Amino acid sequence: MTGLSSTLPIARCPPARETHRSTVPTSNHNALVVDRQFSEPQLAALYDAFCPWEERDDLDFYLPLVMSADTVLDVGCGTGALLHRARESGHAGRLVGLDPAVGMLEQARQRTDIEWVLGDLSAVDWDEFDLIVMTGHAFQVLLDDEELRPALAAIRRALTPNGRFIFETRNPLVREWERWIPENAVEETDSAGAVLKMSHEVNTPVDGERVSFTSTYTHPDWEQPEVSHSTLRFLDAESLSTFLADAGLTIEEQFGDWDRQPLTVTSPEIITIAARS
Repeated sequence: MTGLSSTLPIARCPPARETHRSTVPTSNHNALVVDRQFSEPQLAALYDAFCPWEERDDLDFYLPLVMSADTVLDVGCGTGALLHRARESGHAGRLVGLDPAVGMLEQARQRTDIEWVLGDLSAVDWDEFDLIVMTGHAFQVLLDDEELRPALAAIRRALTPNGRFIFETRNPLVREWERWIPENAVEETDSAGAVLKMSHEVNTPVDGERVSFTSTYTHPDWEQPEVSHSTLRFLDAESLSTFLADAGLTIEEQFGDWDRQPLTVTSPEIITIAARS
């Protein structure tokens, strides 16, 4: 089904989007670190320029759900765009953004009437939330079963009895990563008129469910390109259902795209609404 991805629009946002984790050579070869494109303030500041609200269908999907919940936790909140917009739209309840990337939280903390927490789901004993979201494919950072299972367990514990966990992951059958090539680089003009360029290149061959790739940013005023390495996990719908069930979460609805079309083999997304079993 390789050819299916050719029908998809080229994404402007970094494929990793708030995943913030990459495998890199260290003294512990399994160590996970925050991706440079999200931890470095200079690169994190570019995120909303490449991913403006107006060009993201996912945030329009999530915003009404956030507005209808009294207490909301955004896991992998990034620059905080969703919670910022919720507050601007009149949300008067508790909004909490959680993210492991210092650079992204620097952007998020420009608004001080929202709780911003540096860390991941293992770092804090959470109160109960009516809604927990993972937007921008943040779910795909959970690369191993040893990460995914505790994360889902923490999410279940943090939900109120009637709470909902809503997130999305890319449909692996569509093989979107085949479009992450240098020829599909995107550009953005900064306030001084200089052209910023972002390009991606996938490490081949792809290793099962995991896709590793390099993101490169260039600017005429920089001495050299800025490079970030990332890895994402692409779970199919059946595997996803099993992990959720094992964590005590029940799928209530699933969609294949942001217009709430049914999930099919050609859908670009697997958008899931889950509740405590």
